[in-house]
Amino acid sequence: MTNHLGPFEAVRGLEFDAPFPHLLPVRQLLDDTRIQDVAAATAAALEPLRSRITPGMSVAITAGSRGIHDKCAVVRAAGEWLRSLGAEPFVVPAMGSHGGATAEGQVQLLAELGMTEESLGMPIHATMETVELGRVPDGPAVHLDANAAKADGILAVNRIKAHTDFSDEVESGLAKIVAIGLGKRRGAEGIHRYGPANLGVWIPQVARRVVETGKVLGGLAIIENAGDRAARIELVAAQDIGGPVEGELLLDAKRRMATLPFDDIDVAVVDLLGKNYSGSGMDTNVIGRMMIRGSVEFERPRITNIAVLDVSDASHGNAVGLGLADFVPFRLLERIDLEAVYINAMTSGLGGPQRAQVPMAMATDRSAIAAAILTCGRPDLAGVTLVRMRNTLDLEHLWVSESLREQVLAHPGLEVTGEAVPMVFDDEGQLEG
Repeated sequence: MTNHLGPFEAVRGLEFDAPFPHLLPVRQLLDDTRIQDVAAATAAALEPLRSRITPGMSVAITAGSRGIHDKCAVVRAAGEWLRSLGAEPFVVPAMGSHGGATAEGQVQLLAELGMTEESLGMPIHATMETVELGRVPDGPAVHLDANAAKADGILAVNRIKAHTDFSDEVESGLAKIVAIGLGKRRGAEGIHRYGPANLGVWIPQVARRVVETGKVLGGLAIIENAGDRAARIELVAAQDIGGPVEGELLLDAKRRMATLPFDDIDVAVVDLLGKNYSGSGMDTNVIGRMMIRGSVEFERPRITNIAVLDVSDASHGNAVGLGLADFVPFRLLERIDLEAVYINAMTSGLGGPQRAQVPMAMATDRSAIAAAILTCGRPDLAGVTLVRMRNTLDLEHLWVSESLREQVLAHPGLEVTGEAVPMVFDDEGQLEG
């Protein structure tokens, strides 16, 4: 689709306009608890493993595809700690089918997240090959990254957070990166084939099967504050991965996470979607849309229309999650890599098709946002409630329509940081600011 819109050219001449609201800059007062020395906290967390590390042992450290702020520091510090005991650590990309489902693509993805052999201080061994460890009874086959399978030990590193496809006692975290990340494309496809509603069933079971090999030393869990900085770094024993201990960490992560401060919104404008912000492009927990057939939707927030304006550079055109939006400008379509989107969507099984669909496309940002306003179901458009955010990961600073001013002033966790300003578009109809 790059630089060729095909049938979309037929609607390029369609333009829409609406009374755009003035936007008030607002700051959410979020939990800012954070670790000041991430390297020291990582080393301290790893101390219980000291007796299991022997000179010369090879240890595979997982590195996933998410843009976790402190992940590079944690992985690097883990490698340094292991080397100090004579071990030989290396990094394996643990990311299912991301990076175009190629070893080279996954190494490139890590580099764009700041993780290279130079920055991490250890080798990166990438492959899409796996070793099959059998099957979970009545469930999927268990796959393990071939390089990790050859190692003497595996250290799982991941952020624990709410998943975007399902809700359960264990969601996105250590069990997921072991079961799906280290399962590579074949393992991820096998688990997703059972549907999103069953991810909470199979992810822990597959992870436990990997743990039963005896290779998993444990898992370093990163719990972030609402500003996406590490608030806790905890070592989870191998036998507790996918169990109640990880579940308790998930509850803490959910308590800390940022959400939109309004229950009902007519129009949400998201500047960027991307895999570096969420596995679903936009965090479904933030926008209140699951959009997986048969899955229960969120109670809040209730957003009538969503306009998404672009895809992040770090996504390399993988705009999966686009189907969560209602309107987009042509400039976003011009950057889509359909192959990457389709591979990701097919790997996700039932959770993929709807989120990979293309919403109504308009020639410009201006028309896309106008269309969202015109079809939001509010007869008095002067009173439309609109919220603009950079992406669904950065929710500290928002721009909200003046129609929400009273709610902002009444909310103890919000503060106005400036005067309301008009929405400004350049000569190409692209939203500025």
